[in-house]
Amino acid sequence: MKTAITGACGYVGLNLVRTLLDAGHEVVALDRVHSPHLDTRASWQELDIFDGPGLRRALDGVEVVFHLVAKISLLQEDEATWHVNVEGVKAVAEGALAAGVRRMVHVSSIASFDMYQNRGRTIDETAPRSTDAALPVYARSKYAGECELLKVAERGLEAVVCYPTGVFGPEDFGSPMPHLNGNMVDAARGRLPVMVEGGFDLVDVRDVAQGLLLAAEHGRNGENYLLGGDFVSMIEACRMSARLVGERGPRIMLPMKVLKTIAAIVGPLARLLGKEAGSFSEVALATIETSGPIDHSKASRELGYQARPTEETLRDLLTFCIDHGILQSRGNGLQDDGSGLRGASERDA
Repeated sequence: MKTAITGACGYVGLNLVRTLLDAGHEVVALDRVHSPHLDTRASWQELDIFDGPGLRRALDGVEVVFHLVAKISLLQEDEATWHVNVEGVKAVAEGALAAGVRRMVHVSSIASFDMYQNRGRTIDETAPRSTDAALPVYARSKYAGECELLKVAERGLEAVVCYPTGVFGPEDFGSPMPHLNGNMVDAARGRLPVMVEGGFDLVDVRDVAQGLLLAAEHGRNGENYLLGGDFVSMIEACRMSARLVGERGPRIMLPMKVLKTIAAIVGPLARLLGKEAGSFSEVALATIETSGPIDHSKASRELGYQARPTEETLRDLLTFCIDHGILQSRGNGLQDDGSGLRGASERDA
């Protein structure tokens, strides 16, 4: 099967490229910037998704396109985020339809589900969506992008939407690393004495990539699938990471009340300076405060999707970081404990 991936040189994209190639599929990797870590078996093309003629040419002969391009923002309003996450989805869907692509697998986000309405409940694919104007632009734009895809799908393009939860794991060449991986590695370095209250549903990036392939092969047209893993508190995940290399990990958990007090100071100051408040923004704190368990049984039942244990992913992430000089080994823990951890990493390399 000939496939194409928009945003192929990002974190999830590079893992998806490898998953598709290993499964025997042809891959056209589309992105604005080439990554030196892109699997050489893929065919790379520089592309802006808003270049209609270029997109149609790139998708010529493609059977399935995976759309990964998105802009993440913690702002309440941001025109660029809305443009990429809504109009960008529409542009790719229109281009795919015009090029004769059979199916589009769209990578949305768990943020597409209203974090406030779903607080205290297990989220499945029927949960309330992010339509309230009071929600951050990223959440609203991810759901609005899905709606644009479904409008195009009414004219003949097959569409499947997938929602990864908190993605982490190996084959991460980002600098800096995404937030979750960065926390796990800092904990392994012994540099994270404090962690915030709350947790996330964590899912291995390789399981997400496999889930996207399964959605392309077995997903029902017009359906949506949550790709989750295990709900884990952030302090326990970081302590688990630290233990794997003989470190102690975070010893103090900051209560949400304290974090909100800090955010009340940091947020306005960041806005005054024209910057985002990052981990101490009201949006970031609300996300972790309202985060809860995810039911991905639909993907398991209909696609055959499976998620590996959190500890296995952590072991492979730390082994990857040691192998690539991101994390220094002290000669204990991961590399020399006889647990077969390096072998686990090499199976997925």
